[in-house]
Amino acid sequence: MVGAPLAVDLAREETFQITVADNSEASLNKFKTNRRIHTVHADLSRSETVGAVVRDHDMVVGALPGFMGYSCVRWVIEAGKDMVDISFFPEDPFNLNDLAREHGVTVLCDMGVAPGMSHMLAGHAASELDVVEKVMIYVGGLPKKKEEPWEFKTLFSPADVIEEYTRPARFIENGSVVVKPALSDPEIINFPVAGDLMAFNTDGLRTLVHTIKAPWMREKTLRYINHYKQILELKNLRLFGTNKINVEGLMINPRNVINDLLLPQWEMKPDDEDMTVMKVIIEGTKDDKKLRHVYNLFDEYDRVAKIHSMARTTAYTATMAVRMMSKGLYHRKGISPPEYVGQDKKCFDFMLKGLREKGVIYRHRVSRLK
Repeated sequence: MVGAPLAVDLAREETFQITVADNSEASLNKFKTNRRIHTVHADLSRSETVGAVVRDHDMVVGALPGFMGYSCVRWVIEAGKDMVDISFFPEDPFNLNDLAREHGVTVLCDMGVAPGMSHMLAGHAASELDVVEKVMIYVGGLPKKKEEPWEFKTLFSPADVIEEYTRPARFIENGSVVVKPALSDPEIINFPVAGDLMAFNTDGLRTLVHTIKAPWMREKTLRYINHYKQILELKNLRLFGTNKINVEGLMINPRNVINDLLLPQWEMKPDDEDMTVMKVIIEGTKDDKKLRHVYNLFDEYDRVAKIHSMARTTAYTATMAVRMMSKGLYHRKGISPPEYVGQDKKCFDFMLKGLREKGVIYRHRVSRLK
């Protein structure tokens, strides 16, 4: 659902020859009328298949579910190919850093909107400061129309959304790593257009925990208030659990059941309009002055192209990263999270300019703190 607009956008470049590999014929059928995209039916859970698919290509983009992402990145590295990945896998990507350097490849991981641009913006602002004191990220993808009962639609698989609701959240407090349950520390915040939203802890800092030195850092996901309350209730009932339970003699994984039940209810339909809301706040000092950098994003469903906002903001970050690498602007070998790109002003400016031309606009404000 994100990979399709990603591939179509890259296919607009005449210098690129695009191949899409997927195990779903329905997904591949989306490209039947696009003569610039070649398709391959392939089981990407197999290392030999991934190696064969990428063998004759120069660069790979990974847009797989999180549970498949880490393995696929490893296999692409072993094939000696540069890669941009948006799979948001739970494993630490730096575990693959030595392997990537050994094979002389560059892997840009987490190159979506959040993680992705959220980290890139934080990395750039941090590089502009002498000392970083605080990083705060608020982000959410929301349907424009609140529809009961869930007030939520997603372009990602329910498994990945539920993973976000269950994976323990790491953040930095007073210089130390603190771990709290996902969905903890809820607070209601008002945003223009979107209105009152519930912000709660999720494990979105990821690599920032290691790459930016600041005594206070946190990421919170944004959802409609009623949706948050319902999800919290499901979690309290242990319906997101993975330990099998006995149901009439059958051993059932509760999370697998809830995934199958929620998929048809949460699926974003082609004409469903959505919006992406993000605020990134970075505070610190420069030349003994206390400064606050604030980046804001508000993006909506593209009614002309009929592309969802979450797909646009995620896919176009990845496609601009591909263009950046293909032009030789980014050279660092090994695993690179988005904040590394943000620290390179030429690359950062290239990314923001390209996104702005596609209508994805990050507004920046710097103010002096007392």
